[in-house]
Amino acid sequence: MRPPNMSGHFLLAPIPESSSDYLLSRDIKLAVLGAGRVGKSAMIVRFLTKRFIGDYEPNTGKLYSRLVFVEGDQLSIQIQDTPGTIQAQDNLSQTMDSLSKCVQWADGFLLVYSITDYDSYQSIRPLYQHIRKVHPDSKVPVIIVGNKGDLLHARQVQTHDGVQLANELGSLFLEISTSENYEDVYDVFQHLCKEVSKVHSLGGERRRASIIPRPRSPNMQDLKRRFKQALSSKVKSTSALG
Repeated sequence: MRPPNMSGHFLLAPIPESSSDYLLSRDIKLAVLGAGRVGKSAMIVRFLTKRFIGDYEPNTGKLYSRLVFVEGDQLSIQIQDTPGTIQAQDNLSQTMDSLSKCVQWADGFLLVYSITDYDSYQSIRPLYQHIRKVHPDSKVPVIIVGNKGDLLHARQVQTHDGVQLANELGSLFLEISTSENYEDVYDVFQHLCKEVSKVHSLGGERRRASIIPRPRSPNMQDLKRRFKQALSSKVKSTSALG
């Protein structure tokens, strides 16, 4: 499955040390979560450089920063890679605690599993539930990604399994091949950036509406005083005419 066709392209460049207030106000912070060896770092590097680095994840835990254009708007994007130690059979409570700071920090999430590793697929649900626990009242966008779609001979997770899980969790699902199709990787990050940007825009509108001052209620004593003054003036004018 692929997201709707989206126009516009990313322009990637290092973020200058002295970013403007405008850019800082439009920061988009993304986190890529999932088990080890599912291709998280490979996805990030592929998106930023179009280069495929293979299954090895040398940049785990690294924070990437770039300036991007999304539908004509210039944004500052930060992508947090995370340790690949999450497995369904591990001590999940301890693992989730170690991720809490990252989950609190991020505005949007990619939850990645490998179609060749059923355990990595099983780790997606607790990750999603932890995100919603940390952001209970938020509409933080989450996309579930089934990676390594080119390795069909080693498939352990069927496409319909990913679709069913995403439907249950109310999330978007995409099955991609980081190694073979850059456009798939590009679409995943672009769509997530757009969804986060929408949430930011709605939040900004709500904040602007909240600071508009309410009109003051009329002061009844002041209204009576003004009415008496107007009546008195009218009486004086009538007397003068007479």
